[in-house]
Amino acid sequence: MDSAAQARFDLITSNLAEVLNPEIIENILKEGRSPRVYWGTATTGRPHIGYFLPALKIADLLKAGCEVKVLLADIHGFLDNLKAPLELVDNRAIYYRNVITAILKSVGVNIEKLQFVLGSSYQKSPAYIMDVYKMASMVSESSAKKAGAEVVKQTGNAPLSGLLYPILQVLDEQHLDVDVQFGGVDQRKLFAAATEWLPKLGYRVRAHLMNPMMAGLGGQKMSSSDGADAKIDLLDDAATITKKIKKAECFPKVVEENGVISIVENILLPAAVLEGTGEFQVERRDAEPLVYTSIAQLKEDYTQDILTPQLLKPAVSSALVKLMTPIQEAYNASTEWQEVTLKAYPPPVVHKKVKKPKDRGSRFPGAKQEDTKEAAKQEDAPSEQLAQTNI
Repeated sequence: MDSAAQARFDLITSNLAEVLNPEIIENILKEGRSPRVYWGTATTGRPHIGYFLPALKIADLLKAGCEVKVLLADIHGFLDNLKAPLELVDNRAIYYRNVITAILKSVGVNIEKLQFVLGSSYQKSPAYIMDVYKMASMVSESSAKKAGAEVVKQTGNAPLSGLLYPILQVLDEQHLDVDVQFGGVDQRKLFAAATEWLPKLGYRVRAHLMNPMMAGLGGQKMSSSDGADAKIDLLDDAATITKKIKKAECFPKVVEENGVISIVENILLPAAVLEGTGEFQVERRDAEPLVYTSIAQLKEDYTQDILTPQLLKPAVSSALVKLMTPIQEAYNASTEWQEVTLKAYPPPVVHKKVKKPKDRGSRFPGAKQEDTKEAAKQEDAPSEQLAQTNI
């Protein structure tokens, strides 16, 4: 490759956990063509700050001249153990498009070359459905389960739809007409399956780019299904963000599974590079601020207790609030987005408990008197009916 192509390749593959079949991308760049890449997201739970991670990589891909498609996988969300009920799918897809667009704009990315594709726009076509049938006849149950193990919700006696999910994601590479699929490292088994399954239908193998996984505020992988305090919603206000960061697990000198450091590594420093500053700053009361341009430098100071949780948390809160402000301003300025949010994620219906009348038995005070009155009513009933008949 010439120097220009090498620079594009380096940007495409930067800051990733792993790349499968990188030679496919190299050959495309040698030809002078722009790689076609897609990233898919099932439109299920409300997106959190973890979505900055793929969005910032998409920014790299666009900068490298790639043609990028964002798949709003509405049918995938429905198939994954009904995480997205059909009556909410359309509105959730609109919500996701608004959020992803706002994230990219918040870090100054030009989205003119970004294309959004709704899964149901082509996944119900005769050609696609026929490929689903063909692949289903070639892929075993155990292979389908293995491929979707880290992505599809696993339950006892799970619905058959969970086995179809990985088949659809593999076929998306062909029907979206791309050269590369981009996703998280948790999808590695699924990407490996695509490499094996697509040739069975006579389709070519694609390259795969994998992001590292981002730790949540509790130390584990950040997920939309986490509790409210374990993740930061993209529409959380400044006070809520600060409160959640303050409560996050952040043990002194420990950098592994540290959700607060993960925010700096995967969001704040990459965003700073896009914005042109390339640095993360930590204010100190009685000394010069600590300025970091690399995560290795920050982690070293943290393990040496030069950078403490008491210094790190306020700095992360402040930088995150600043980064997310444009997203919240875009939301507040859009009546349509606000209305879609209520339709996509309606507040839970609270059912009031109705008190059952207590069975006080026949021995409580006054019971005999009530029984006597009821018996008298029943005795009077026939005579009243007879009197009405004689009228």
